[in-house]
Amino acid sequence: MKNRIVDANFPRTLDERVYHLGIKAGEVANRVVTVGSPSRAERISKYLDASPKPFVLSTERGFLTITGRYKGVPVSIISIGMGAPNMDFFVREVRESLNGDLVVVRLGSCGGLIDVPVGTVVIPTASIAVNRNYNFDFLNENESSGEKPYRFSKQVQADPELRAAVKAALEKTHPQSITTGVIADTLNASTDSFYSSQGRITSFPDHNGGIIEELKSKYPDLATFEMETFHLLHLAASWPTHKSSSSPKPLPPLSNLGASPTIADPAVPSHQSHQHVPADVSTSATDGHVLVPQPRIRAAAAQMVFAARGSGGFITPSQVDTLEEWCAVAVLDALASFKIDRERLHEDIGSVWEYSSAS
Repeated sequence: MKNRIVDANFPRTLDERVYHLGIKAGEVANRVVTVGSPSRAERISKYLDASPKPFVLSTERGFLTITGRYKGVPVSIISIGMGAPNMDFFVREVRESLNGDLVVVRLGSCGGLIDVPVGTVVIPTASIAVNRNYNFDFLNENESSGEKPYRFSKQVQADPELRAAVKAALEKTHPQSITTGVIADTLNASTDSFYSSQGRITSFPDHNGGIIEELKSKYPDLATFEMETFHLLHLAASWPTHKSSSSPKPLPPLSNLGASPTIADPAVPSHQSHQHVPADVSTSATDGHVLVPQPRIRAAAAQMVFAARGSGGFITPSQVDTLEEWCAVAVLDALASFKIDRERLHEDIGSVWEYSSAS
């Protein structure tokens, strides 16, 4: 039997676990690398410190959270699956489970729209959204009253300091055995479909035969297609850093109540029985005072080119293994070295990354 849900507005259990990720306060760190697949999360997690033993929580909704320390710095690795809706679950539920700043690097695969070999890593400066237009009549084009089949959004920027840190770490750790390089200062397009919005032809009448050329003509610096980066950057840009009278009232804190979740059992149980959680997890420092300016959400992405859309080439499994190993170390290095003021960090005491004799 599943735990009872106590709030329909922001669903969570009696023991204050969020609905989709299953985590609660003290189980997610301020520095996060998010990926699509659990296997990639597990590959990255092997670089975490042995002590404290990493906390692992998977849910029936397909999310996997692994939290520990990397070179002594608390870090979480969270796999979320694919697409903007899952990115939305991730950002919102982590934000409501965490004190202080949230710094996120998205490490994922992408399709390359420029003439680069598979295995290249792209660090986009910004992203746009490409969405199927539901007002367009895909069966009767002439009945669409001037509507176009796809809509393109305005650009949203990655955090420049975090983006630079990821780029520098990738260049510093670049293995001699890998011949592909790092490309920056490009634009990404995040789509709502792997198929229609990315110009792949199937048996559906998607009216997408010219979408890649249209995008490249409109955005000369467009380099990559994938499905998550825009929504991450958009939510980060939408997060208010100063209080305003029009801002919604913050949610109550996620508490430190003990739990034995039935949604999914962590490999290492949470040990938060004495954790102090301020009255407002989204705007408070560890001692409870309100942060001014409010905590930030800082986001960037590293995108591994798996598919070359021009030539039709696709990465091999052995290339994936080598590429992910390199990127895992680089992204962890970038996050661990990225400065966050001490008062903008979640408290160590009672967290799953706290050092203890049981570790």
